[in-house]
Amino acid sequence: MDQRVTPQLRMTDWKRTHAFYVAGLGFAVEWEHRFEPGFPVFAKVSRDGLALFLTEHAGDCHVGGAAYIVVDDVDALYEEIRGRGVRPAEPPETAPWGAREMLVVDPDGNRLRFATSKTE
Repeated sequence: MDQRVTPQLRMTDWKRTHAFYVAGLGFAVEWEHRFEPGFPVFAKVSRDGLALFLTEHAGDCHVGGAAYIVVDDVDALYEEIRGRGVRPAEPPETAPWGAREMLVVDPDGNRLRFATSKTE
């Protein structure tokens, strides 16, 4: 099934955010839009078929948002992003409901909880 909901997170510095999501977390920029040069950026990034919208537009949403992102192997992702220099706020742990989860906080304070579902 295709992703039907795309979380939108507020950012304040596209250059910094781009580096964090692309070089740090391994996302790819699908596209970015500005109404004119020098205007705020609205972009779509994706990784493994999962997408996020990132926006510099102040009226779109507030910094400090959150997204819950289900991945195939949160422990492998943890090792990958640590190798890229990203230090998760919380390393992978098994939650009381059985999912393995870790928390990554982006430069604007948006909370990205990556999880692998219980496999039993």
